[in-house]
Amino acid sequence: QVQLVESGGGLVQAGGSLRLSCTASGRTFSNYAMGWFRQAPGKEREFVATINWSGSNYYFADSVKGRFTISRDNAKNTVYLQMNSLKPEDTAVYYCAAGLYSNYQTSPGSYGYWGQGIQVTVSS
Repeated sequence: QVQLVESGGGLVQAGGSLRLSCTASGRTFSNYAMGWFRQAPGKEREFVATINWSGSNYYFADSVKGRFTISRDNAKNTVYLQMNSLKPEDTAVYYCAAGLYSNYQTSPGSYGYWGQGIQVTVSS
């Protein structure tokens, strides 16, 4: 069974930082893109960041460019999301996703496996 587990969320004041981790088990994703999405209350799930199979290419949503960094450690089957200069509008449940393709993907339909989500709350 494939399972993705996120960790590192929590409550932080605006301007602070958090680092999310997502570790996969049951399958190796070293040949596939991975990504992060988020969903705020009353809103649809939105793209945050993605990284290709090797970690050499990545892409960010406009809302987080310059503030977030995505990276991966294929030896650990883990992807990370470093979040800096957090804003209240970043408050959401963050989901890790493992892809169906090698190159980075921004659409939810391009991912076949999802984590359970982890809460990130940014206070004013």
